[in-house]
Amino acid sequence: MKISEYKHPVLFYLLCTLTTWFFWFAAAYLSHLPANEGDYATWSGALLLVGLASPMVIAFLMIYLNPQLRSDLLSRLFTFKKARPVYLFLTCFLMLGSILLAQAVSLIFGYSADQFAFSGGTSFSYSLFPAWVMLILAPGVEELAWHSYGTDCLRSRFSLFTTSLIFTIFWVLWHFPLSFIQGYYHSNIAGMSWIYALNFSFSLFPFVLLMNWLYYKTHRNIMVAVIFHITAGVFNELFATHPDTKVIQTLLLSTLAIILIFNEPKFFFLKKPAQ
Repeated sequence: MKISEYKHPVLFYLLCTLTTWFFWFAAAYLSHLPANEGDYATWSGALLLVGLASPMVIAFLMIYLNPQLRSDLLSRLFTFKKARPVYLFLTCFLMLGSILLAQAVSLIFGYSADQFAFSGGTSFSYSLFPAWVMLILAPGVEELAWHSYGTDCLRSRFSLFTTSLIFTIFWVLWHFPLSFIQGYYHSNIAGMSWIYALNFSFSLFPFVLLMNWLYYKTHRNIMVAVIFHITAGVFNELFATHPDTKVIQTLLLSTLAIILIFNEPKFFFLKKPAQ
């Protein structure tokens, strides 16, 4: 199966943006209405979930219309036969290692060792079910869109580096309405400091680059992307990490991404897809 069969990046990303923004801005509006006037929190949570799932539905519809894409999708789901153990290990534990190392580095600058304690909760809330469930559900739903169709439709036209850069810009914009949903992670970050909001945006590029590196190293394994994305959210909420330490984590992940690029420039900059 050739990646060139994924042919409609403009249509895909336009539909994903419009549908998600419609539901998420509606969710943001409802989240700020007085609770004593109706069950607005529940409706806001439902709209957030529908907006989250919209890109997955769009991706599956575009894949369903092409028999070759349907076959390709089924061959890349729930299988790890072609994935080398080293990449599976990194998929599961790279983000854990990065946050623990960032916390260790922060000690040099006087931050507390209490960061290594379990947080006992999450930094955001969600109205329909516990936030921990959302930390697992959201990445899975997202990556069934981004790495079933979204990444490959960009990679069919651009190098891996450019693909990751374009997707990062889209992803920052795609998340934008979440910063207006009361109590949600992105809204809480925006309310804390512009530095933390900016760090979230910048952190997405090395994160996307590393995720795509693992994705293509494991022969476009969708579950690798799902697991890697889940570990990023879960491990960053698991510990009582100071927000400044997450800036250090971004620098560490960026350094790793730069090392990988210098080590394999053709892998990142060759325009023609390897698969």
